[in-house]
Amino acid sequence: MKLFIALLLGLVSTAVGAEEAKAELIPLEHFSRSAQYHSLKLSPDGAYLGAMTKKEGKDVLFILDTENFKMHHGVSFPGNAQVGNYQWVNNERVVLSKEYLRGWKDHPEYYGELFGVNVDGSRSKYLMGYQGEQQTGSRLRKATSVYGTSYILDPLVDDERHMLVVTYPWTGSKEPHTIVYEVDVYRGLRRQVTRSPSRMAQFLTDEQGRLRVSVSTDNYTDQEIHLRDLDEGQWVELERGAMGLSDIKLHGFNQKGNVVYASASKNGEPAGLYKLNLETKTHELVYQEEYVSPSKVWVDEVDKSVFAIEYEAQYPNYAFVDKNAPMAKRLKGLLQAVPGRQVRITSSTEDGNLSVVWTGSDRHPSSFYLFNASTNELKFLFSSRSWIDTTQMSQTKPIQYTARDGLNIYGYFTVPHGKELKDLPLVVLPHGGPHGPRDWWGFDPEVQLLASRGIAVLQVNFRGSGGFGGNFQRAGYRKWGSDIQYDIIDGVNYVTEQGWVDKDNMCIMGASFGAYSALQSAIIEPDMFQCAVGVVGVYDLPLMFDEGDVAARDSGQRYLRKVLGSDKKQLKAFSPSYNVDKLKAPVLIVHGGEDQRAPIEQAESLIAALDKAEHPYQYVLLEDEGHGFYNAEHQLHYYQQMIAFVTEHLNL
Repeated sequence: MKLFIALLLGLVSTAVGAEEAKAELIPLEHFSRSAQYHSLKLSPDGAYLGAMTKKEGKDVLFILDTENFKMHHGVSFPGNAQVGNYQWVNNERVVLSKEYLRGWKDHPEYYGELFGVNVDGSRSKYLMGYQGEQQTGSRLRKATSVYGTSYILDPLVDDERHMLVVTYPWTGSKEPHTIVYEVDVYRGLRRQVTRSPSRMAQFLTDEQGRLRVSVSTDNYTDQEIHLRDLDEGQWVELERGAMGLSDIKLHGFNQKGNVVYASASKNGEPAGLYKLNLETKTHELVYQEEYVSPSKVWVDEVDKSVFAIEYEAQYPNYAFVDKNAPMAKRLKGLLQAVPGRQVRITSSTEDGNLSVVWTGSDRHPSSFYLFNASTNELKFLFSSRSWIDTTQMSQTKPIQYTARDGLNIYGYFTVPHGKELKDLPLVVLPHGGPHGPRDWWGFDPEVQLLASRGIAVLQVNFRGSGGFGGNFQRAGYRKWGSDIQYDIIDGVNYVTEQGWVDKDNMCIMGASFGAYSALQSAIIEPDMFQCAVGVVGVYDLPLMFDEGDVAARDSGQRYLRKVLGSDKKQLKAFSPSYNVDKLKAPVLIVHGGEDQRAPIEQAESLIAALDKAEHPYQYVLLEDEGHGFYNAEHQLHYYQQMIAFVTEHLNL
C-alpha cells in the first residue's frame, strides 16, 4: 500500500510538474499579435505626434498632442483600404497615402493616391491620384486624375501651402518621364515643376526645397546624373568619365550644400558612400565596408545633411560622416543612453530640438522615445509589443563562416533563453526572396517563438541575398537548387561542428522561397532534418513560368529567365515536386487559397507528388489568405499547427 501511494504521489507530482512547466510557456498569442505602434512622426513645430496602429487588421493614423498626449484625431479608410506612409506638410496638416490590402499579396498595394487632412479632422481632401474616389462620409472633392504612382518628394515645411510630389507614369502613359509637381496641400491644384531628363528618376532637394540633382535611367541599367541649373531650371548631364558607379542612390548634402552624398557600387561590390562636389564635379569615396552595403544613410531633417551611415553585416554599427554635426553628437549620446540596442533618430522638429528615437534589439521589440535637446531628457513613449517580457527573450548572435567554395557567409544563431550552448535542438529558418531580402539582427517574433520552446534557430544570408553587393546577389542566380542550399547546409554543419546543436535533432522551415529551401535542402541532405515546414512556398519551378502574378508580366518572365534559366530539365532537377523520392523528412505544408505570388497550384503540385510517393505530410489551407497572413487569427492558427508539428518531431 505504501508503495502504491508513493507511486501515485510520484505520478501526481510529475503531472503537476509537467503542468507547471506547460503553464510557464509564453503564450503563442504573444508572438502572433501585430505590433501596436509604428511610424511615429513629429509635426514641424513639435506640437503634435502622429503614430500608426492596427485596427481590425488595418493600419490607421492617430494624432496626439505632445504636451499631454491627448488624442486629437484618427484617420482610417473603409473597406480593404488602409493608411500608408504619411508626412507632415505644415504644423496643422498631414498628407497620407492610401493603400489596399489584397489577400493574394504579401504587402499592401499602392496606386499613388494622396489625401490631406488637418489635425482636428477638418479640410479632408483627395489631393492626388488616378481617380476622384471619395472617402466614405467625407466632403472630399474629386481632383484631376494622374495616371501614375505619386510620392511626396519634399513636404516643403517652410511653405505652408505646398509640397513637391514626384510621379512615375504608368506603362502606356503618354508621358514616359518622371514628373515633379508642386501641389497645393489644401486644394490639390498642381503645376509641373520639371520632368526628368530620362526615365525612372530619383530627385534630391536641398534645405530650401530646391531641386538640385537627379539620377535616372532609360534601360534600368545605365544611370545618368544630372545637375539642375537653379537660374534656368534646366538639367545638365554630369560627364562622369571613368566614374564606373552603378546602383546610385541620392541621400543628402553636406552642411554647406555644395556636396551631394550618394551610395553607389563599383564592379558589383557592396555599395559605399560617395560625395560629389557640385562645384568641381569630382567624386570621392567616403566610406565602404568590405562585405556589406549600407543598411541606412541618415539625413538630418533640419538641413538635409548626411550625418551617419549604418551597416549590418553582423551587429548594427555606425560610421559618422561629420562627427561634429549636431545629429551625429545626438546619436552618439543616445547610443550610450540605451546600451545594447540599435538606435535610430526617425523624426525631428524643424528647429531640431525634439526628436523621436526608435530603439530595438534581438530581445527588445521596437520602443519609441521623445528626446528633448534643450533639457537633455529622453522620455519613453510606447513599446510596440508591451506584452513581451524582454527578460524571457533569447539572444541572437551573429555568425560568420566560409562556404564550401570559399564564399564568405554571414548569418544569425539564436540561443534559447536559459539553455546551455550545447547539443541544442535546431530549426533552420531560411528567408524569402531569395534576391533582395536578407536576415537582420533584431527582434523576430517567429524566432523568439521557437526559442521560447527551447529550440535554437539558424538564419543564413546565403548567396543571392540582398545587401551584400551585386556580385553576391548574382552568385545565387540559377543556383536556387544547388549553391544557395549548400550555403544553408554549410551553415548547419558549422553550428554542428561548434557543438552548439544536436545533429540528430533538427528541422527546417520557411516561407515563400524559404519554403522552397526547406524542402530542397531536406532533399539534398535527406538524413539531416527530422521535419520540414513549407509556408506559401514554391515547389515546382517550371510552374512558375505559367502560374502566378510574376509569370503574368513580361518583366516577370524576363526576371524568371534571368534568375532561374529556361532549361526545363534543370528546373525539374531543382524542384522539390519532382524529387520527393529523395525526401525522408515528414512535411507540413501551409498555403493561402488566394495566393497569386505562389499560387495554390504550387502546393497542389507538391501534394500530388507526396501522395504518389506515399510520403507523410500534413496540409493546412487558409482559403481566404494570400502570400502571407494579414489576419492575426490565421497567424495564431499557423503558429499552433507549426509548433505542434515541430515539437512532435524534435526531441525537446
